[in-house]
Amino acid sequence: MALKILNAVLAIIGGIGGAMILFWILNKLAESLKGRWEDRIKPWVFAGPAILAIGVYLIYPALTTIQLSFANAQTTAYVGLQNYADLLTDKTFLQSLFNNLLWIIIVPALTVALGLGVAVLADRLNPRGEKFSKTLIFLPMAISMVGAATIWSFVYQYQPEGSPQTGLLNAITGLFGQGPTAWLQTSTLHLNSLLLMVILIWTQVGYAMVLLSAAIKSVPEDTVEAGRIDGAGERRIFFSIVVPQIWATVTTVFITVLIGVMKIFDIVYVTTNGGFNTDVIGRRFYAELFTFRNNGYAATIVVILMIAVIPVLVYQVRQFRLQEATR
Repeated sequence: MALKILNAVLAIIGGIGGAMILFWILNKLAESLKGRWEDRIKPWVFAGPAILAIGVYLIYPALTTIQLSFANAQTTAYVGLQNYADLLTDKTFLQSLFNNLLWIIIVPALTVALGLGVAVLADRLNPRGEKFSKTLIFLPMAISMVGAATIWSFVYQYQPEGSPQTGLLNAITGLFGQGPTAWLQTSTLHLNSLLLMVILIWTQVGYAMVLLSAAIKSVPEDTVEAGRIDGAGERRIFFSIVVPQIWATVTTVFITVLIGVMKIFDIVYVTTNGGFNTDVIGRRFYAELFTFRNNGYAATIVVILMIAVIPVLVYQVRQFRLQEATR
């Protein structure tokens, strides 16, 4: 253990020290240039390593993945668009896409709505109560998705009728004379998928609450007072004065959660492993790559996911530009 800690400390010191030395040398080289060349070159000197890292660790793998999506399972020959045709006509894959769509529609909206509600209510408490309640609600954010899924697996756990019920939800319904239900196996109206969404919402509401609470506190008090003087009620003040002023933060939180939802994997993998009609494309990618060893299908799923994420990223960039333009 001591050796591992020593190695970690040396790696941190070496990494930070190496980066500082590299930038110091590059800065000296830029300063040695004459005339306007120093101003022209210096920004690229500091941005260059980051651009290079993005190219090596992001752009190159993305291009390679696109290339592999046109190859067969063993990456020994190109098959054109066959992987796309196979997946987009596969009922199980289309069901995974539909499940992802449900997650996208429900989870970000509920997370933002609950986070906003909690932020408003917590801000009305006294300082000690506000700190306590916010800490309590933010705690799940510190738990990994695997840990959260494990905790909620105990809540949804099912034992056959007549056996002691160790699952919290079945124990509660048992108090009202209801028989045990295999919650995570009940796909009627996508109940099991909805129960899995609860896990992600539980972990993300604290994150939304913190950002939205900070945004609400930054709303100028005089605008709120002006509304009260004009006779507006609390509800009208909130929706007509507060929400428009924090809309940029609401959008940012929504998009951040949305991008996380599009990559959802851990919760489904730990709880149902994609069974009982709960599969999503993140878990399907894992199965194609590591279980079925089909590189072509796995790469194709990633490309489809990238195409789906691009409009969201473009919208987010436009929102950032609008925010910068209005400042």
